[in-house]
Amino acid sequence: MTQPSSSAPLYDVCAVGNAIVDVLAPCDPAFLEAQGLTAGSMQLVDADRSAALYAAMAAGVEASGGSAGNTVAGVGSFGGRAAYIGKVADDTLGAVFTHDIRAAGVHFETPPLRDGAAAGLATGVCMINVTPDGQRTMCTFLGAANQLRVADIDADLIGASAIVYLEGYLFDPAPARAAFEAAAAAAHAAGRKVAITLSDSFVVHRWRAELLAFIAASADIVLANEAELHALFETGDFDHAAAHLGRIVDIAAVTRGPRGSVVFGKGGAERVEVAAAPVDKVVDTTGAGDQYAAGLLLGLARGLSLEDAGKLGSLAAAEVIAHWGPRPMASLETLAKDAGLALA
Repeated sequence: MTQPSSSAPLYDVCAVGNAIVDVLAPCDPAFLEAQGLTAGSMQLVDADRSAALYAAMAAGVEASGGSAGNTVAGVGSFGGRAAYIGKVADDTLGAVFTHDIRAAGVHFETPPLRDGAAAGLATGVCMINVTPDGQRTMCTFLGAANQLRVADIDADLIGASAIVYLEGYLFDPAPARAAFEAAAAAAHAAGRKVAITLSDSFVVHRWRAELLAFIAASADIVLANEAELHALFETGDFDHAAAHLGRIVDIAAVTRGPRGSVVFGKGGAERVEVAAAPVDKVVDTTGAGDQYAAGLLLGLARGLSLEDAGKLGSLAAAEVIAHWGPRPMASLETLAKDAGLALA
């Protein structure tokens, strides 16, 4: 959909997303039922519900997260050049998020929300309960994250990035959606590629028409999992839905958990099956799709084939599901080199 820019990009990927700190804890299915939660889902909650859930949860860990933030942290772990646009409050968790994403080698300069605490807009938090099978159920208090505005979109930063990666969760708050659309426009104006992740099937159900319209008008690359794909096209026929997605964008990647992923290119004319990388034990699936996106997008930004880019995605997803937390603990660059995978 876009014409390539004549200038070499300074960054491989610039992501726009909800800046969130994750609180992860183990739970059993009975806990989810008692809390009225749908296993494997993401729902938005207010500050009071978030605090009540935190009080009820088992002891866990806190880790800087947010879907697109996790992805650019993964790009940084691969040795890639990444940037991030997202809103935190001027508070303790905001400082934690800022420190962590910069420590991952990601450029992050979005001004924090001032005096947010007085308005009940602290840095966003996601309560993540993980069942023994590694599945995560998320309750997100967006707080300052949904205060992202068009004014926060740095068009020069986006124009200096090979791919701008947009987080589907931003379709929920209207002002953030406007920022999302401004980011896509800035990318296309600079001749860069626009990628979007559908983020969650519940997001797709809420905004299906809007997402389809955005994809048709502005997306060059789409990432989804099976549930999101089925929700987007309102069908349970995977092959039909995946092929249709592949036809309406330049590149489409659909993850299938232990069955790996399917990547389409050239308007659906090219289809590549990518196997999942082996994992000794699945501990926590939080961040699996985010890290798959990190590998895939880095590969695409570097001009790799669909298959090689997909293999980087599978490797990154395998690393993150083998431990607690949504971001890599081992160097993805080292793992890729050890596996003989190309990075450029």
